[in-house]
Amino acid sequence: MSWQNKIERGLQQRRETAAYRSRQMNDGANGRWLHTDTRRYLNFSSNDYLGLSQDAEVIAAWQQGAQRYGVGSGGSGHVTGYSRPHAQFEQQLADWLGYPRALLFISGYAANQAVLAALTAADDRILADKLSHASLLEAATHSPAQLRRFTHNQADSLQKLLNKPCSGQTLVVTEGIFSMDGDSAPLVDLQQHIAPAGGWLLVDDAHGIGVRGAAGRGSCWLQGIKPELLVVTFGKAFGLSGAAVLCQEPVAEYLVQYARHLIYSTAMPPAQAYALQTALLRIQQGDDLRQQLQQRIAQFRRGAADLPLQLGASETAIQPLWVGDNQQTVALAEQLRAAGLWVTAIRPPTVPPGGARLRITLSAAHQSDDIDQLLEVLHGVCH
Repeated sequence: MSWQNKIERGLQQRRETAAYRSRQMNDGANGRWLHTDTRRYLNFSSNDYLGLSQDAEVIAAWQQGAQRYGVGSGGSGHVTGYSRPHAQFEQQLADWLGYPRALLFISGYAANQAVLAALTAADDRILADKLSHASLLEAATHSPAQLRRFTHNQADSLQKLLNKPCSGQTLVVTEGIFSMDGDSAPLVDLQQHIAPAGGWLLVDDAHGIGVRGAAGRGSCWLQGIKPELLVVTFGKAFGLSGAAVLCQEPVAEYLVQYARHLIYSTAMPPAQAYALQTALLRIQQGDDLRQQLQQRIAQFRRGAADLPLQLGASETAIQPLWVGDNQQTVALAEQLRAAGLWVTAIRPPTVPPGGARLRITLSAAHQSDDIDQLLEVLHGVCH
């Protein structure tokens, strides 16, 4: 098979299964509203849970940081790219979440890849929740360790894997809030099984940090546990981008020595780290934003309870409506878009076969009328 045939076959397969992806260019801020060159849409696909991507104080901080430090870091943090704003934000983040150290990464994907690759060896094993994010599962697959997956959110399934012998170390991987279903991991139950087996727990709390727990400290804080490795990202509730790994001092130093994504990637711009300090302050003082988000979630769930589509058991900003069929899911998303609502159709391979859904994400930036409009249109197109 030639390269051309290989590519054409792959594209045709996606088209035939209604799984073909395309990017849509927007023309303006990606907040409550999403603008294209022809229309304005109410945005129900953004992970900007607290609306901080449009926050005036955060924007001003980025501008101030750019004026002082420029718009780029100039290199890896191991060369010239590690600046005072990076160090300050790492310390603030570590103090806030109760860890000795925090290490900044350019993205959550890079953080997960770096940690699993750096920490594991051929005699180790990674036990991952089956619905863990693609960045975790791909990192585990490409790591030297053996990957085994346990049934979603089932501690008993994890225990069966823990009971099997392993000559090396065991790392258990899960999310705080799962990105496609919006449900929460039973972190206490998982840790109670992991600790006696001598394993470590890694929690990716990309969708929990900023919106869950006291002052937005996330899923682990809410459930009263402290995993050995905590990954938090800044592209959701923080309103910016990037990520950090929270850990003990020796682990941080080990990652500084061995984490290739940290060593060989250009560091995030200092202006971004500077703006993240303001975003953190807004999150710490953001009980009003979190309360408003919870009101919007409750309003949506009340109104969506009698839809003919299955509503996920999520109490978070991620509200999936299961459709099942790819074509039908795409058609519903197109009908919503025609009505001025930007809702994304999620299809395999992002979710399991038969798991196509409308993934609705809510924000504190939404108004009550926005939710009413969404519900009215959903009832119209689904009945």
